[in-house]
Amino acid sequence: MNTIATSLNTEVINDSTIAHFREEFANGKPYKHLIIDNFLQEDLANSLYENFPKVSQLRKHYKGINENKSEGSSFEQYDNSFPQVLEAIKSKAFVSWLEQVVQIDDLLLPDDHRGAGVHQGKNGSFLDVHVDFSVHPILNMHRRLNLLIFLNKGWKEEYGGLLELWNEDVSKLEKEVLPSFNRAVIFETTDTSYHGYDVINIPENETRKSIYSYYYSPLAEGVKYHDTIFKPRPSDSILKKTQTTAKETLKNGVKKTLQKLGLKRFFERFE
Repeated sequence: MNTIATSLNTEVINDSTIAHFREEFANGKPYKHLIIDNFLQEDLANSLYENFPKVSQLRKHYKGINENKSEGSSFEQYDNSFPQVLEAIKSKAFVSWLEQVVQIDDLLLPDDHRGAGVHQGKNGSFLDVHVDFSVHPILNMHRRLNLLIFLNKGWKEEYGGLLELWNEDVSKLEKEVLPSFNRAVIFETTDTSYHGYDVINIPENETRKSIYSYYYSPLAEGVKYHDTIFKPRPSDSILKKTQTTAKETLKNGVKKTLQKLGLKRFFERFE
């Protein structure tokens, strides 16, 4: 674990905690997950917070019926603390620890925006309930795990933006997680691991900040590609439910066809 000692909090990320976190992860409801507070070394977490890239620096800006957020993955263009944390969560030592906790072998964190990056949302940001895409369309690997590191100091519950964990048919919100400073959430990505966050209401000088990382394993027989699938909440209007279902059916139909045809150039260029 020496390679990650300067980045991750080795009081909680060490061999002695594997059994505890393994049990917590396996028993997570509504799907396998665990929450780890004080995940990073405090000085690194503070540096990430203080030097978080501006929204204008980020690569993509989503603003549609199901999401309003910004995303970037150019770690080399951000403060030095960002490549440092990326190196730590990609390290053999941490990945080995993670594999033992989640009981998944041969995990890989790719060197692209489907591997790791940052998310940021201004006032009004939201991300509707969804399951993540199932297969890396370039590497043809199975997406297995999400690791989110939240970097929000003084986040109040009334701000909204809590990470929502829904049941398998999006009929019931089972759990909400405050996106607190230096809190990590690890959860298994499956065809029913529905999650998202509702509209945030924050001061104009605040944003909802997080680092994301997605881990993959070799593609097993029977695993089929699908893109991100948004599902409406029970409280959504009939119009939004209809629009969401129609959009997701069309989008996934097109992308499944492109992926089946092996048109990787589309995914490299447009995603």
